[in-house]
Amino acid sequence: MKRALKRLLAVSALLAVPQWVTAHGDVTPQVIDVTGLKPLGEAWVKTNPYRGDATAIKIGSSAYNQNCARCHGLGAISGGIAPDLRYLPPGDEGDEYFTQRVRNGAVRDGRVYMPKFEGILSQEGLWTIRSWLETVRVD
Repeated sequence: MKRALKRLLAVSALLAVPQWVTAHGDVTPQVIDVTGLKPLGEAWVKTNPYRGDATAIKIGSSAYNQNCARCHGLGAISGGIAPDLRYLPPGDEGDEYFTQRVRNGAVRDGRVYMPKFEGILSQEGLWTIRSWLETVRVD
């Protein structure tokens, strides 16, 4: 009986391994569908053109969960891997920090802490994430 139980536990553990391996989800940046939003062009705008836009906020919520939550946490509540984005400064000041970080990423001592997203995700898509982040901001 003990031998059968050990085998059952071993098989169960092996079946669970693929779930552990994919627990963080797909780490490839996911395209952000910005249908319904005004195109912004090639040059980066300095402030969030979608601030308060309900469509942008809805898109941004999904985009955040697909591209940011694995490091910055669900609901932008960090589990310690990366900064808690609910504390980004509001308005233009926060926009400046956000664009610098998402465009250029973060590298310290040759280690990539956050990849740069400029040229990978659209400006429109990234601004939707900022729009959503402002809805979960805390002081």
